Amino acid sequence: MNYAKPFALLLIACLLPALSAAQSPRQEDRAQPASGPEAPPGNSHEFYFTRGIYSGEFDDYDEGGRWAIDYPKADHQFLVALKRLSVVDAYGSDNAIELTDPRLRQFPLLYTVEVGSMSLTEAEALALRNYLLAGGLLVIDDFWGSWAWDQFLTQMQLVFPDRAIVEVPPDHPVFNVFYNIDRVIQVPNVRQGWGAQYGGPTHEYDGIVPHVRGIFDDDGRLMVLINWNTDLGDAWEWADHPEYPLKFSTYAFEIGINFVIYGMTH
Repeated sequence: MNYAKPFALLLIACLLPALSAAQSPRQEDRAQPASGPEAPPGNSHEFYFTRGIYSGEFDDYDEGGRWAIDYPKADHQFLVALKRLSVVDAYGSDNAIELTDPRLRQFPLLYTVEVGSMSLTEAEALALRNYLLAGGLLVIDDFWGSWAWDQFLTQMQLVFPDRAIVEVPPDHPVFNVFYNIDRVIQVPNVRQGWGAQYGGPTHEYDGIVPHVRGIFDDDGRLMVLINWNTDLGDAWEWADHPEYPLKFSTYAFEIGINFVIYGMTH
């Protein structure tokens, strides 16, 4: 079944006004990073969109590490779509957490970006390994090109030195658990998204081909879901902008919702 047209109509009719409202969540609804004193308890809702805070040697982001790219707007706007288009009882604001925080296991899905800047400590690598083996799903997004891949691969070998990274097959449930995703689309950043309407490139650096790769456990469960050479977060963040192409935000919301439902059910 092709969901693209009804999804686009829902997005225009229902999501865009709500996305504008998502910019300023009520104070009582705002979560602090889960390492802070006001962290959500993790048991009031069935799902918290949780962003991983990691150590990095290559950070140059003004207001924190590169884990915080597009944060928190992308998180908020994705949650608007998740709540409107699925039956998931999701907490309505952001939830960032350090990898070594013992509360990490309260959250079945961990979203992490810009992993070309990641430089895990020994404690972080161990905590992430234990989280994933206990049933967690790590979703990686927004890193481009061969240099970032090599750095990420080095970090994953600290976590799972004995497990291979493989392409996720197109018939895997993560592509059809809610929406039917029949091909992997390269989602550009906001500037290239605007330019793509006029024939401009959608890739960064030498990251020409998008991939969805993964690491599986011994029972075949997907533990690490790697979106390489694509930027789902920018599509979530800029879905309310009239010049960002709808086809990219539609795909990004659909596949993101699939990731959540897969993480909660497998």
